[in-house]
Parts: sequence; structure tokens; C-alpha cells
Amino acid sequence: MKVTDLIKSRQKTAFSFEILPPLKGTGIEKVYATIDALREFDPQYINITTHRSEYVYKELGNGLYERRKLRRRPGTVAVAAAIQNKYNITVVPHILCSGFTREETEYVLLDLQFLNITDLLVLRGDKAKHETAFTPEGNGYYHAIELQKQINDFNQGLFVDGSPIKVTGTPFSYGVACYPEKHEEAPNMEADLYWLKRKMEAGAEYAVTQLFFDNRKYFDFVRRAREEGISIPIIPGIKPFGRLAHLNMLPKTFKVDLPEELVKEASRCKTDEEAKQVGIEWGIAQCKELIAHGVPSIHFYTVSATDSIRQIAKQVY
Repeated sequence: MKVTDLIKSRQKTAFSFEILPPLKGTGIEKVYATIDALREFDPQYINITTHRSEYVYKELGNGLYERRKLRRRPGTVAVAAAIQNKYNITVVPHILCSGFTREETEYVLLDLQFLNITDLLVLRGDKAKHETAFTPEGNGYYHAIELQKQINDFNQGLFVDGSPIKVTGTPFSYGVACYPEKHEEAPNMEADLYWLKRKMEAGAEYAVTQLFFDNRKYFDFVRRAREEGISIPIIPGIKPFGRLAHLNMLPKTFKVDLPEELVKEASRCKTDEEAKQVGIEWGIAQCKELIAHGVPSIHFYTVSATDSIRQIAKQVY
């Protein structure tokens, strides 16, 4: 079943979460441990992030360095297949513009189709660390909507060069990202909503939000999206506040505001454990309000937050 069908089949708000592939050479056991910790809450699907290659510098001696290209987290396709095989849960690998040529994307689509993995999350992705502005890889794409077109063409039986696919498989279905507090590169919210509508019209079946801590911003975003004719499910993405450093790191990294009440509570904390508990309590209240408003699903970002998510889910699912 597609993600949208899985959500619709639930009589109550669905549960899902996102994981990172393991660092190169570290094994998959930590991924399995995260899934085992959250499996009892009946996740309808699991997202697996994709990471582009980055340039690193290796010291050669005599003050010389060599620039090499390294992908620290390879294996999104393999991890997705392993999870689907082990747990029989729908997996949703991320497909990126960032770091991938059109031909590389095509081979990823072929591999996924061979594995009968046909749900995707289509994203532009972040710019490389060495870039001041986003730059496509080779003949890759600037925007997610361009990547959607390649996937749509693939579904219609066409390779990226226009030649026909002799044997077609199950078409891909996909979601996209959205930003209740505006994408950092968008000039205004109106532009953000314009492009979300375009992505819907191009075939996106749902949207998952960037993490947020103020439900009012999510509710306002959904209201404005509906007024613009955006009718697809808009799934709230939640990541619990987890440690004192998050007071400064979360706004800087994710370009989100922390509500004043949360800031006051976190500022009173003396230790990370106290801050984590504040984050759990905030997350419980946040999720209960979202569920009361009938959101189709809640999607959790698990990085460094599995235990907090487990404690939140125990109270709301």
C-alpha cells in the first residue's frame, strides 16, 4: 500500500519515523535497535535519509593535503531493502537532487523497483558544505519539481534520455517536503506555498513538514495551504527538544523559532537530562494537540531522540 493509503486506512492518527543510514563501516545494528524501540507503536512507514558525497582533505605529510570525495552514509537503498525484508514495514527512501546526476538517480530508481520499493520522498536536499549556494551535481537538478518530472517519466516508461523502458514495474508514488516557517531560501511564505502547490500538481501525494515546536505555525500553514488549493495531506514532522545546546542549535540549523514558554522551561534546566525531560513533556503536549485537531499522521525525526520519542509515543498512541 502507498503511504497515503496506509494513512487513510487508519481510524486514528498514524505513526511514522525517519532514520539515518549508518556511518560507513559501522553496521546496521543501531538502525535495527531504533526500529525495535519504536515498533510497538505500529509505524505505518519508515523514512530513510539519503546523503550526498562531501569533499574531505587527507593529510599526505610535508604540509600537503589531498582533496577526496567521501560519502559518509552510503547504503540508503540497501538499508531500505534490509528493513523491508526484516520487518515487513513500508520503507520510504529519500531521493535527492543534491549530489546526484540524472543518470545516477535513474540507477537508484531501477534498483528500488527491482526491490519492490516504490514509495519515495522527493527532495532537493542541502547544498554541499563547501558551497555558498546550492549547485547541482553535473547535469542534476536545481529543484525537487524537476526531479519529480524524471520520476514521472520513469513511471510512464521513459528513461532520462527519452528511450523506452522495455519492461516497466510498479509506478513510484511520492511525497515532498514543506516548511511551516518557510524554507530558508524562499523570499516569502507566498512563494513557498506556490511551489508546494506546483509540486502537488506535478504528482506529490502528500507533504511532510520540517520540524517545528509551535503548533500554531503548523495550523496556520495548513490553513493557508488549503486556501491556495493545496489539498494533499500535510504531515507534521516532530523532533523532541533534547539538550541544553538545542536552545541555540535548533534555530540556527533548522531555521525554526522556539516558543517562549519552551525557552523559559529549558533555560531553567541545569543538565541535559532535565532539558530532555522538558522536551518530552513539550512533545507530549504538542502531539496531543495535533491529534485532537485530526492530523493524518505524525512523523518523528529520530536522530539522537529515540528514547524521547518512545516516551512521547507511549503517552499519545
